[in-house]
Amino acid sequence: MRLSTKSRYGLRALFDIAYNAGSQPAQIQDISRRQDISPRYLEQIFQGLKKHGILKSKRGPQGGYCLAKSPEEITVRAVIEATEGDTLIVDCAGRRKGECGFDGSCVTQTVWEESNTRLNEFFESITLKTLCERGEALGIKREQDHRFMYFI
Repeated sequence: MRLSTKSRYGLRALFDIAYNAGSQPAQIQDISRRQDISPRYLEQIFQGLKKHGILKSKRGPQGGYCLAKSPEEITVRAVIEATEGDTLIVDCAGRRKGECGFDGSCVTQTVWEESNTRLNEFFESITLKTLCERGEALGIKREQDHRFMYFI
């Protein structure tokens, strides 16, 4: 199984929002710069994440993107499903079961079903909060949003 850049970049961008912006809207230019992802590509990825209720956006000079749920409610599995469609390793396992001509008589089908189950459980167990805790443990520096910094 190989995940596309949509899910990998989407997860990195969501981590960036949770880690650096918290509950404040994050601007796409800042996320793009910190994560080294094209702003245009991020916009495309964010459309899918908005559609699945993971992100929301706010227009205007103080606008940007923010999480639609708390970081502990957003799982890696939800991000992958929003960007990839599903987490199936092969078509004959899970939701697409029955589409295979060997359904019910294939010895390897149980291998794929069990691996899907384990992978989904693992992806479900990791949240954006988990990633933020790992970021702190790694010593990743948080960047304050300069739009809200005032100097006197």
